[in-house]
Amino acid sequence: MTVETVEQKVAPRLKLKYREELAAKLHEQFGYANVMQRPTVAKVIVNMGVGDAARDSKLITGAINDLAAITGQKPMVTKARKSIAQFKLREGQPIGAHVTLRGDRMWEFLDRLVSVALPRIRDFRGLAPKQFDGRGNYTFGLNEQSMFHEIDQDKIDRVRGMDITVVTTANTDDEGRALLRLLGFPFKES
Repeated sequence: MTVETVEQKVAPRLKLKYREELAAKLHEQFGYANVMQRPTVAKVIVNMGVGDAARDSKLITGAINDLAAITGQKPMVTKARKSIAQFKLREGQPIGAHVTLRGDRMWEFLDRLVSVALPRIRDFRGLAPKQFDGRGNYTFGLNEQSMFHEIDQDKIDRVRGMDITVVTTANTDDEGRALLRLLGFPFKES
């Protein structure tokens, strides 16, 4: 006889909080006619540009390793679309890496970002509340990767910044801002 182990999948903490509490608050705040109109997070894109990779190809491997450690997913390498002589850049040369997170991985990344990484930023005063794109999507930049606890401080070869885009299903910036504020994003008070 074989013994079968049954693994029970546990939903991410932030996803459960959204389903049980926050979705109802959004519904009440904006008075949606249908529950399908409630905004939610569709995907999170983490982009790390490495412009110096045109001169030193080893830099892109460090960015890929850092991004893989932070997100838990293998990054795609971004290549130059056309040659630019002034930047010593050739078409097809790797110049960055990005990861698109969806589903449970996205919720867990957002939870770690809001509860662990952002509070570790030195002299952090909150995220700018006006960096929405008009359709409820929010983009912000971080200037170093060391605030994520997955990165070993002693093994950082160089400081790399990254852009994080949170794509929501909200139709307006106000709905997107309300959603992210309820999820725990620390916006500056204007």
